[in-house]
Amino acid sequence: MINNVVLVGRMTRDAELRYTPSNVAVATFTLAVNRTFKSQNGEREADFINVVMWRQQAENLANWAKKGSLIGVTGRIQTRSYDNQQGQRVYVTEVVAE
Repeated sequence: MINNVVLVGRMTRDAELRYTPSNVAVATFTLAVNRTFKSQNGEREADFINVVMWRQQAENLANWAKKGSLIGVTGRIQTRSYDNQQGQRVYVTEVVAE
């Protein structure tokens, strides 16, 4: 099976850098990727894609790329789920950068 994603877009906010209990860096951010076509009213729309980046790559991104930066990401799509505070199951789809 192939699960490969290539995106080029602008960061909608600065990356949120945090560390796991075992001191592994993880950065999360959203990438705005323009669609290749225009809407009926002539405007170009964008998709907003959540991205997760790990280790040294995450630290480098947090130090150098900021809101509005144009970046390229390669990775894979990952889905996961968790139960929120209301006891409801929440499903998340995100790109894990490689």
